Amino acid sequence: MARLYLIRHGKPSSTWGDHDEDPGLDEAGQAQARAARDWLLGLPEAERPKRVVSSPLRRCRETAEPTALALGVQPEIDPAIGEIPTPAALSAADRPAWLRQAFLGTWAEIQGDLDYDAWRGAIVESLAVRGDTAVFSHYVAINAVVSRLTGVDQVLAFRPDHASITVLETDGRTVRLVAKGAEAATQVL
Repeated sequence: MARLYLIRHGKPSSTWGDHDEDPGLDEAGQAQARAARDWLLGLPEAERPKRVVSSPLRRCRETAEPTALALGVQPEIDPAIGEIPTPAALSAADRPAWLRQAFLGTWAEIQGDLDYDAWRGAIVESLAVRGDTAVFSHYVAINAVVSRLTGVDQVLAFRPDHASITVLETDGRTVRLVAKGAEAATQVL
């Protein structure tokens, strides 16, 4: 079984609901990105990632950059592991309230024009074909994976901290959770 490392982006310079819809990392986030790199490079050679994949959003790309540079690879950008899609009829200003509501329920209860249970399945499928890869993603996308793999229908299966590393294994068809990453001391809600 090949290892996958699902890393939440580092602390952004602004939070969701602020005016900047695609913030980069603040100083703490940059330090977290370097700490994630150091943890990954500290793994035994056989377990170390060989590839880096990132969500298209800046906070993930900036978190992935130190690892990609250290490994001497170009990060692959994959929208499939990006943020949860917002319903088309929803304005950017309404997204925070929509997310707060989604966090309280199950995947089947999320209101929108997308089948969010199918969305989380698509993320897991996109991970299954990757091996020996560091994947830089988002809070809700990581919850989508963990909830699917653990059979939990709640949107919030756990609260991954910034730059936490969730360890998965894949045989090329299926994905298995090895260990959840560090949980945040504070709540997103």
